[in-house]
Amino acid sequence: MEGETTYSMPLIGDKAPEFKAVTTQGNINFPADFKGKWVVLFSHPADFTPVCTTEFMTLAHNDAKFKELNAQLVGLSIDGIHSHVAWLRRIKDLEWNGMKNVDVAFPLIEDIKMDVAKKYGMIQPKQSTTEAVRAVFFIDPNGIIRCILYYPMSTGRNLNEMLRILRALQKADKDKVATPMNWHPGDDVIVPAPSTCGDAEKRVKDKDLKCVDWFLCFKADKN
Repeated sequence: MEGETTYSMPLIGDKAPEFKAVTTQGNINFPADFKGKWVVLFSHPADFTPVCTTEFMTLAHNDAKFKELNAQLVGLSIDGIHSHVAWLRRIKDLEWNGMKNVDVAFPLIEDIKMDVAKKYGMIQPKQSTTEAVRAVFFIDPNGIIRCILYYPMSTGRNLNEMLRILRALQKADKDKVATPMNWHPGDDVIVPAPSTCGDAEKRVKDKDLKCVDWFLCFKADKN
């Protein structure tokens, strides 16, 4: 529509847009500074807001689980660095859901000019022109976007799903398999569908596989 502002967003498989930014952990050059690691880049609407506070407490409290997966959390909102620092210091004084003395040690990006938010399509005008929606970008060690999640401002994210996605992406890369709905580590995985009639015939006779049909075969996850 004429006069309406639109913002593009990168897609799955794209190279993560590059930027330099000030964060609560110092300056960063993204994604170059995190080469060799998975990155979970996520945005939130604003500092000192209730849903965002529950998210930051939960993510920071579980930061070690991301590190175990060679993943780095990086947050962003359209707030200044002093607001970020004040909010994170306040979070450390709060107690919620069994969590207290939570130290947010991962970087939180200052994005007052909305440069990064616009590059990643985090500004969605029908939600807000002054706050970022709850976007999550899963970026692999080569700087490629592998998964994108978007949540409305009223809905907090799910920690277990974020971790499950990371594990599923890593499993797919490592073993060249796919993961079925509701997959968790240790569950059976899906082997790629055969592309010839001969391979299809062999597939359903393979005793190491559990075939529902020639195109849907599972194998045990031994890792």
